[in-house]
Amino acid sequence: MKQRITMTTSLATILLIGLTTTACGKKAETNSDIKPIINRNAGKEISDTFDKQNPAWKSYTGNWTIANGVLRQNSTKDSYPVILREDKNLDNVDIRVQFKPISGDIDASAGIIFRATDEDNYYIVRANALENNFRLYTFIDGYRHQLASATVTPPSLNKIHTMRVVANGDHIQVYLNNKLQLDHHDATFTTGYTGLWTKADSVTEFDNFDVLKLM
Repeated sequence: MKQRITMTTSLATILLIGLTTTACGKKAETNSDIKPIINRNAGKEISDTFDKQNPAWKSYTGNWTIANGVLRQNSTKDSYPVILREDKNLDNVDIRVQFKPISGDIDASAGIIFRATDEDNYYIVRANALENNFRLYTFIDGYRHQLASATVTPPSLNKIHTMRVVANGDHIQVYLNNKLQLDHHDATFTTGYTGLWTKADSVTEFDNFDVLKLM
């Protein structure tokens, strides 16, 4: 007959504390534990207020137009509209942009592309006014793979919001409306172009696109 083991209160407490504070020897990470990457000695590489046309931008899919001081993506028929800024190939960057989701029934998205080797291979972080998630993906040969996701308040339609990516080596941190939401490590891409992105039937405006190179 097997003897039933009864755990004492003190032992149970010790084990419970151990389980809640460690995972494979590491303390469970919370938002309060995440420390922002400090971009000391950063130099500005790109600054575009979209007041005029710039040939450094190359549109691959979608209908991208510059007018009235904004860059607007108008197509509602392309799966993933992409525009790349191809004058600078950068590795460690701090990218910021303002965006305004205008409309969309399937999607109302805005995204920052970084470390793009071409229109089919890159990192993308995107916000969606129709969903309460904020996500980081890779695109590899045109196929999307989710790396990280956070639950957020969806950015409101027809209001200006801010998005920021800081990528230093394999460490990637992403902000929505000045709040750090994603903290992830990945080394799929190490250098490449920056750019902007939408999805499906999203009509979105972008402004004040700034890229700093981390030293």
